Amino acid sequence: MLPLTDHLPARRTPVINYLIIAANVAMFVWELSLGPNVQQALYEVAFVPRRFWIPGFLVPNVITIFVSMFLHGGFLHIASNMLYLWIFGDNVEDRLGHGRYLLFYLVCGFGATLTHAFFNAASNVPAIGASGAIAGVLGAYLVLYPMQRVTTLIPIFFYPLIREIPAIFLLGFWFVLQLFAGVGSLGVPEADVTGGVAYFAHIGGFILGMILIVIMGGMRRPPQRRVAAWDGDRWVM
Repeated sequence: MLPLTDHLPARRTPVINYLIIAANVAMFVWELSLGPNVQQALYEVAFVPRRFWIPGFLVPNVITIFVSMFLHGGFLHIASNMLYLWIFGDNVEDRLGHGRYLLFYLVCGFGATLTHAFFNAASNVPAIGASGAIAGVLGAYLVLYPMQRVTTLIPIFFYPLIREIPAIFLLGFWFVLQLFAGVGSLGVPEADVTGGVAYFAHIGGFILGMILIVIMGGMRRPPQRRVAAWDGDRWVM
């Protein structure tokens, strides 16, 4: 299932969400500019789980975690990630506010990467992509707006069916897929089963997002804006 749009307009312009999307696109353009040298460059600047456990590499590893959150492995990878972030990120930012949303996003990405490193400690495959942080956004959206309807593309064999379904079904289905795939990958060489998909980063990010949105005050509804109106004699709020 592929989300196309939700129907919940944000109360304020999601500036941080736009900037995060722009940063991801800019980094992807940089990757394209490297041409055939991109693989070597990614191995040098991206987070590699096996290097995380080497003593003395704490600071470089922390830096590579944040760099990796803005790198992608291809057009489909970045397009799908940015679509999810575009649809769901604005409403989470609307609840948290700009500063807290940025902190929320980065912490979810950091926690997602550490989850991946824990379950794939021996992996030499660079862990790149915004999907761990975006999974946190999805988890937060599920907590905040479980019954919000999302226009979704549902492929039935070769027939594309478009329906509005509640977020709890769409995002719940997405999480269950990640959970089954992640558990199924345990004990199997990463390249043989995952095709480079960091399922445990998705799982960790999603759960962390559900927890953080509560801790960071996202459950408190923002006050309604009061609009002045003329009652014939005076302006009232």
